[in-house]
Amino acid sequence: MSGGSRGIGLAIGVAAGRLGANVALLAKTGTPDPRLPGTVHTAAAEIEAAGGQALAVVGDVRDEADVQRAVDATVARFGGIDFCVNNASALAPLKTEELPVKRFDLMQQIQLRGTFLLTRAALPHLRRSPHAHILSLSPPVNLDPRWMGLHPAYTLAKYGMTLLTLGWAAEFADAGIGANTLWPRTLIATAAVQNLLGGDASMQRARSPDIMADAAVALLQRPPRECTGQTFIDEDVLRAGGVTDFSRYGGGPDVVLDLYVDP
Repeated sequence: MSGGSRGIGLAIGVAAGRLGANVALLAKTGTPDPRLPGTVHTAAAEIEAAGGQALAVVGDVRDEADVQRAVDATVARFGGIDFCVNNASALAPLKTEELPVKRFDLMQQIQLRGTFLLTRAALPHLRRSPHAHILSLSPPVNLDPRWMGLHPAYTLAKYGMTLLTLGWAAEFADAGIGANTLWPRTLIATAAVQNLLGGDASMQRARSPDIMADAAVALLQRPPRECTGQTFIDEDVLRAGGVTDFSRYGGGPDVVLDLYVDP
C-alpha cells in the first residue's frame, strides 16, 4: 500500500491486520512531523498489534527506484503480493488561479505517477497470485459541473487514478486481476479534513476512517474475476454485506456529503 502512516490508509492496514494479513507500507514519513500524527513505523506497529505482520518502507511513491525497492522488500519478506492498494494522495482543493503550479505538479505526480509506478511494479507478482486485486482510493467519474468546477486540478488527479484503475480492469481481465476504486460517501475524519476542509466543525460531522477500512477489506475478499472494473462507494459496499446501522462510524444524522457522489 502506498501511504498508510495515518488516516484511511492506516485504518485499512489495521483492519487487514485484524484478519492476520501481511501489510507492506511505502510512505515518506519516517520520522515524526509536528504537523501530522504518526509515521510509517508507528503504523506498522499498530498493524502488528492488531494481529497482522507489517513491513515499513520509507520512500517516495513518485520515485521509481523507491517503489521497486518497496515491492522487492515485500516479496522478500512475505513471498508475494496479492493486493496493491493505491492510497497515497496529495490534497490541494483550490481554484485554478489560487493553485501554485508546484502543488498542481505534486498532485499529478503522487496520484497519477505514483499509482502507475506502484501498480506496474506489483504486476508481475499479482499475475502469480490466485486472488489478485488492485484497489485505488479514488472517486467515480462524475462530470456534473457541480463537482467539476470546484477544483479542477485536484479533480483531474483523482479522476486520473480512477481511469487508470478501470483501464487495468480491462487490460488484465484475462489474468484474473480485479481492479476497482473505492470512495467515501461522506467526509472522513482525517488530518486532511482537519487542516484543509473545515477544521473542527467538519471533523465533528465526518465519519471515522474505519468505514473505508471495513469496505476495503470486504472488497478485497471478493473473487477478483467477479469483482472488477467498478467504482465503489464505502456505504454501498457495506450495505451489500448486510450492514444497516452506520452509527458506529460517527458523523451523526447531519453527515457532510463528500465530493463526486450524487445525493
